[in-house]
Amino acid sequence: MAIGAGIGVALGYGFHDAPLLGALVGAMNGVTTGVLLLGTILGAEIFLPPTRVGHALDRAPFLVTVAIKLLIYAALIVIVVGGRLGGRLAGAVAAVAIGPELAGAIYAHLAPSALLIATLVLLIANAIFVLEMISLVGERTLRDIVFGRYHRSRTEERFFLFLDIAGSTPLAERIGPFAVHRFLGEVFRLASDPIDDHHGEVYQYVGDEVVVTWTVQSGRNRARPIACFFAIERALERAAPAFAREFGAVPRLRAALHAGPIISGEVGGSRRAVVYHGDVMNAASRLEQAARDLDRRFLVSDDALLRLDNLQGFALDDLGLHHLRGRAGAIRVYEVAAHPSRADADNQCMGETEGLR
Repeated sequence: MAIGAGIGVALGYGFHDAPLLGALVGAMNGVTTGVLLLGTILGAEIFLPPTRVGHALDRAPFLVTVAIKLLIYAALIVIVVGGRLGGRLAGAVAAVAIGPELAGAIYAHLAPSALLIATLVLLIANAIFVLEMISLVGERTLRDIVFGRYHRSRTEERFFLFLDIAGSTPLAERIGPFAVHRFLGEVFRLASDPIDDHHGEVYQYVGDEVVVTWTVQSGRNRARPIACFFAIERALERAAPAFAREFGAVPRLRAALHAGPIISGEVGGSRRAVVYHGDVMNAASRLEQAARDLDRRFLVSDDALLRLDNLQGFALDDLGLHHLRGRAGAIRVYEVAAHPSRADADNQCMGETEGLR
C-alpha cells in the first residue's frame, strides 16, 4: 500500500494545474489499488493452501505452480490496474471534494501506462518465486543464507526433534513403494503447519523421518518442541479416516527430543545449505532409536527438559539413566505425555486458529 501511495503521489504531482491535489488524489488511487491487489493476493496465499486446489498446487512441479500463480496474479493486475478500479473510487471521492471537472482531469492524468503494469507483473513474479523458494528450503534457511548468518560457523544451542513414522517399512512391503511415498508425503505435509505454528524449522527429511530444530531461545517458551509433537499427533488423528480409506493404515509417530551446543554453518559449493554438527545430533538420533527399543512413543532427554519453560501441561515419566549406543556417558531420559487438560486447551486454540485461516 505504501508503494502504491508513493507511485500515486509521483504520478499525481505531475498534474501541472494542481500538483498538490493531483498528488492527494494519486495517493488515494494508489492506496485503493494496493488494497485491492494485496488483499486479493494475500487472501489467496492464506486461505487457498488448506483447500483441495491448494493441495493440488502444492503437489504440482515448481515451475507449474509458479506459472499458474503468475498467470492468475497478472490477470488480476490487468483487471485492477488496467481497469482502474482504484482510480474510479478515488475519482468519485475527488469529484465530491473538488468538483467533477478537476477530478476528471486528474483522473485522466493518472491513467496507468503499459510500463507500470509490466513493472507490477515483474514485481509479483519475483514475489511468487521467493515464496515458492521458501516452501522448498524454508523461510529461516533462505533468510540465513541470503543474509550470511552462517557464512562463518558459529556455536549455538539448539533443540532437535527426531520424528519417525512407526511401521513404515512393513507398510511399504504391503502397499508398495509408490503408495508409501504418497503416505509419507501426506504425513509430512500435515506436520508442516504445526511445525510452523510452533516456530520450528525442518532441518531435513530422511526416509520416513523428519528432523525439526529450534534455537534454545526460540524453543524454550511454552515448551514449543514438546507442544509441537503433540500438535502433529492431533493433526494426524484428524486425518486418520482419510489415511485408512486410501492406504488401509493410519500413521503413528515415535519421537525423541534432545538439546545442547552444536556448530552451525554453511557448506557446499553449487548447492549451499546450513548444516549442524555435534554430539547433540548423534545423541538425538540414538535417543530416537532407544524409543524404538523401549517401545516408547516420545522420549525427551534431561538436557532438553532443563532448557524448557511451562512444562506444567505435560506428564513426565522418569525412565532413569540410559546408555545410548555410541556414547560413553549415560543420560537421564523421560517419557512425555500430554495431560488431557492440555490437549483440550490446545484443541480449542487450534480450532480458533483454523477459524482465522
